[in-house]
Formats: sequence, structure tokens, C-alpha cells
Amino acid sequence: MSSQALGLIIGGLLPALLFGLSNVFAKASNTAGISLGLYVVTIGLTVALVGGVLHMLHSGDSSFSGKGLLFAICVGLAWATGTACVAYALVQHSARISVLAPLFNMNSLVSVLLGMWLFAEWRDIDTPKLLWGALLIVIGGSLVASA
Repeated sequence: MSSQALGLIIGGLLPALLFGLSNVFAKASNTAGISLGLYVVTIGLTVALVGGVLHMLHSGDSSFSGKGLLFAICVGLAWATGTACVAYALVQHSARISVLAPLFNMNSLVSVLLGMWLFAEWRDIDTPKLLWGALLIVIGGSLVASA
């Protein structure tokens, strides 16, 4: 198997499965009864535990920069806030995870557009395929939102 194919499996398919499972656990956790703050703190502690284990397993890589740390904080801030928004919608507005998940997973469009702009990834992208894919994501999200 090529390195590129392995990268797609490890960085694409496996996270899709894990993020999908996490959405089911989010619904179960929030409907079982947990405060929004404790929910986010518990997730944060679990993320810290996984990070600690990964750091120990990859102890040879101790690279660090202030800029890298700042961007990591931005990741945490955006992710935790988005996670809290989903939990709030589940509990306070009885939203269905089966409807929310496809909507918030339209985040791929944000990632694609910002990646193309900020990292000049537009140079290596087949634009017609990207536009068709983006259109299908929007159509799918719209259909799910009206389900």
C-alpha cells in the first residue's frame, strides 16, 4: 500500500469513523445528564490523557515553538466551542444528532476554502472536482436539515 493511500486511511477514513462514534457518544452523554461545563472539561481531560500517551510514545519528537503552541491553542478553542454548541443544541433545543452531524460536518468546506487560501493548496487541486464535491456537500446538508 502506498504512503499516500495509508495517509488517506489513517487521516481520513479512521477519523471519519471515530468522529462519527464521538457524535453518538455526545448524544448519549448529554441526554444521560451532564452539565455543559463538566461535559467539555471531561472531554478536555480525556484529550489531555491521549495527548500525554502520544507524547510518551513519540518521546523522540519534542519539537516546540511558540507559534505552534499558539495555533494548537486556537485548535482547542475552536473545537471546544463547537463541541459545546452541539451539546447545548442537543440538551436545550432537543436537536437530533442525526440532523446536526451532517450540518456541522460541512466544516469541510471551511477547511477546504481556508486551506486553499492560507496554504496555497489551490495550486494542487482539481478545481472542477472540488466545486462539484462542495456543491454535493451543500445539497446533502440542506436535505438533512429539512429531514
